[in-house]
Amino acid sequence: MTVWDRPEPPTRPVPLDRERIVAAAIALADEDGLKAVSVRKVAARLDAGPMRLYGYIATKEELFDLMVDEVHAEILPEEEPADWREALRVLAHRTRQTALRHEWLADLLGGRPTLGPNGLAVAEATLAPLDGLADIDTVMRAVETVSAYFTGAIRREIANLRAERATGLSKHDWQRASGPHLTRMLATGSFPVLTKAVYDGTDVDAEASFATGLDWVLDAVAAKLTPPPV
Repeated sequence: MTVWDRPEPPTRPVPLDRERIVAAAIALADEDGLKAVSVRKVAARLDAGPMRLYGYIATKEELFDLMVDEVHAEILPEEEPADWREALRVLAHRTRQTALRHEWLADLLGGRPTLGPNGLAVAEATLAPLDGLADIDTVMRAVETVSAYFTGAIRREIANLRAERATGLSKHDWQRASGPHLTRMLATGSFPVLTKAVYDGTDVDAEASFATGLDWVLDAVAAKLTPPPV
């Protein structure tokens, strides 16, 4: 029986329910990452005994499933987009924005799909705009391709934010600190294309980079959804 099917136990002295447990776990993860989430710590946040929580969740993995599903409510668009391309663009950007609010989500994206109500609603909102535009296998590959792009891009962005906090160096501070070494290496002439990228490439922020890459992926998907000329 999954956590979604198992009924909650009756309320006892300290009021508990899965909603309160999940909210406490998300608060801990938002503060200090997934490493801060344990049944014991969540119970302490709720002023309850750890054993009581096992009436609501069997494992920490179930708790993570509930947490992921809860924040998936933030990914669902507020209104139905006009077409499939806008729908996938909106879902990608809302996933990124949700992950920036809850950085721990980046660690759990891309695995097995969440089967909770919000996760299933996001899956439906992702697939529905493409329904009828191609066979279902093509639709699935299209969705997987877009998801693979934004999952990787989000994880890279979160990793950079974590590196900034861990080192105390912003992106530009790190570039300045690493500059002398990189300049010496590029001066050897062994990395001509990298040299061009470093000196001639345009530095864009994470949001602009995300949007540009997403448009390129959507262009590629559109080419697969367009039927070949007769």
